[in-house]
Amino acid sequence: MNSPDIVLRGGRVIDPETGLDEVRDVAITGQQITAVGNGLLPAPVDLDVSGQVVTAGFIDLHSHTNEIPGLRLRVLDGVTTALELEAGATPVEHAYRDAAAEGRPVNFGFATSWALARLEAVAGIAVTDNLDFLGNVASPAFQQPASAAQLGAILDRLAADLSAGAIGIGLLLGYSPGTDPDEYLRVAALAAQAGVPTFTHARDLAELVPDTLIDGAEEIVRAAGQTGAHMHYCHINSTSLRHIDRVLELVGRAQAAGSRISTEAYPYGCGMTGIGAAFLAPERLPERELTPPDLTYAPTGERVASAERLRELRAADPGGLAIIRLMDEDDPADRALLLRSLTFPDAIVASDAMPLTWPGRVPDRMAWPLPAGAVTHPRTAGTFARALRMLASDAGSGGPVGEYGPLGLTETLRRSSLLPARLLQASVPAMRRKGRLQPGCDADIVIFDPAAVADRATYAQSTRTSTGFSHVLVNGTFVVRDGGLVTSALPGQPLRARPR
Repeated sequence: MNSPDIVLRGGRVIDPETGLDEVRDVAITGQQITAVGNGLLPAPVDLDVSGQVVTAGFIDLHSHTNEIPGLRLRVLDGVTTALELEAGATPVEHAYRDAAAEGRPVNFGFATSWALARLEAVAGIAVTDNLDFLGNVASPAFQQPASAAQLGAILDRLAADLSAGAIGIGLLLGYSPGTDPDEYLRVAALAAQAGVPTFTHARDLAELVPDTLIDGAEEIVRAAGQTGAHMHYCHINSTSLRHIDRVLELVGRAQAAGSRISTEAYPYGCGMTGIGAAFLAPERLPERELTPPDLTYAPTGERVASAERLRELRAADPGGLAIIRLMDEDDPADRALLLRSLTFPDAIVASDAMPLTWPGRVPDRMAWPLPAGAVTHPRTAGTFARALRMLASDAGSGGPVGEYGPLGLTETLRRSSLLPARLLQASVPAMRRKGRLQPGCDADIVIFDPAAVADRATYAQSTRTSTGFSHVLVNGTFVVRDGGLVTSALPGQPLRARPR
């Protein structure tokens, strides 16, 4: 038997699929795990990781930070795969080409983008990325219903991207509340035909907007039932807010009836998006019990003082990112609502990580440590450490990660790695080798000290990196070693769906 390249020796090995939770050695040869056991042969890189957890790297289904500086924050939070699925990209082949040419520290992949396809077909605005989309999101033309010819153009674009390996269809439906519900059904039917999931930012709930064309949660459930598509409900916490119990009960009933609906949540009470979004218009803030000072304009850190100032910012910089104070994380009642989203059966942990906003000149993309001044949402840097702290810590109190939080350690890890892999593996064959720590699986591995894991990013200091992750490997290559970023490592591989 040949000697492995790397052995991780004496760690607490947790495999989310088999339930293995024992002290073991892990051998890695090339890009794969080749053995899990005791007394394995020595290797050129032989690391003592005793006292630490060794498990499958985290798979983030909902990441909008596709640039190297933001992804470096992600690997220091244990992420080994970051996918752009809610917003997506189009043409998807260009997104894959550009990412591969530049290199990525994590595995990457894209859904096709209904929003970008719609913006071009309906509003006549061609954009190349999601920041450009946010800059045009307030376009009145984007909000109007699509004609038959325009809908045909949208579906043709989505189908072409699916043929090119797009992982699914991303639908930012909440940004275009005037969209005909039949358009959504047509897109869902296309996904069902292609055998890929959809990833939806839901339309407004009827409790928030009584005259909405259709309740956002009911729409997702209806599409799953009528088309048979797998409908993934993105950040169910931030679109359901204080109506989460009604939404979760609806989703649970549909799941019990056999509909393919999955959910995700992130462990924060504040959201973030372009300040020009339709639901952030001053006259619409009361729908979510918001006032202008509940918004912070990220480029300057300005707390929006008035409706007049909000209108000025929306006109001048509609794509400028804003923090939205949706819930008070320190309020026990709000925290309990957030935990209900996170602990719903088989809910996936996903970050909704946002791009970095630089107030001045954008620095060298390879500069590290990250130059001062970048602003984002703390979920970009801290989602998975925070999830471990909230869900697997003692009584969910924020103490050291243990077994006594509302979910426990193994279940929290399962929701961070195995469940997202399973969601995609029917159409993305590579996902069958991810989210597990077993021989033959890809060596996407995170090693962390459960007594030291903590998220440090805050709304005031949003790019502070998480602590406690001592090593992170992507495809058998260290991207984090001894707690420090390996700046030269760009081992991420593209993940694509297999066309039917």
